[in-house]
Parts: sequence; C-alpha cells; structure tokens
Amino acid sequence: MSFILAFDFGLNSVGTAVGNTITRTVQPLKALKAKQGRVNDADLAAMIKEWQPKLLVVGLPVAIDGKELSVTPHARRFGQQLQERFKLEVHFADERLTTKEAKAEIFAQGGFRALARGKGDIDNLSAALILESFLAGQPN
Repeated sequence: MSFILAFDFGLNSVGTAVGNTITRTVQPLKALKAKQGRVNDADLAAMIKEWQPKLLVVGLPVAIDGKELSVTPHARRFGQQLQERFKLEVHFADERLTTKEAKAEIFAQGGFRALARGKGDIDNLSAALILESFLAGQPN
C-alpha cells in the first residue's frame, strides 16, 4: 500500500492528512503545533515513520487572485525542509478556499460550537481537502 501525507501549513498549527494512492481515500490526522512555522521534529519524524509515505504534499497559501501571501514563502521553506530532512519528494498544491470549505463542513456538522473548538479539526480537514484535490489531478 502506498501513502501520501499532506500538510496544511500555518505559523501556529499545521494540519495533516493521509491518503492511500490505491483506493484514493483520504483521512484527516492530527494537527501539529507550530511556533512561527516550525514544527517539532520528533512529531514529524514519528508521523513519517508511522505512515512511510511515498511523497508529501504541502498546501501553498495564495490569494484568490493567485498572488502569493506573506505566509507563502514560509510554506515553501517548510516543504523544502521536509524534503531535505526526510529525503522524500514534496509537491506543493494550491490551497485556495480549503480553509473556508473546511469551516463550512465543520459548521454543517456541529454549528458554531464545533467551529469554536475545532481549530485543529479545520486545519486537518483543510489538509485532507488539499490531498483530495492533489489525488484528483493524478493519473490512475
């Protein structure tokens, strides 16, 4: 079985999701705490060891018009660090509107309370949406 890990990069939290390349199914995992975009190396290493992905996908934050945001270079750096540390191929994927879509989905399931307590859930669902979009663009 082949897995892909996806990351919804944020300066304070990085959402994660895993996808199966054979069944093309995706599931959110757990958000990783970050300090100014830096995630605990041990947490990342444990996730890589557990899933043994064949590649990684990092959501690239861009504005609706496609222009880069102030956080975009940080996300690129995060992806480059993943590639260097774990020697895995890293793809960047447009993450426009994934957070908005994730919030809408969480709200539909549990209303304002679910949104209020669900920052990590939002990030993880965003990572799952990024990965679903990436997989949809891959040949069978």
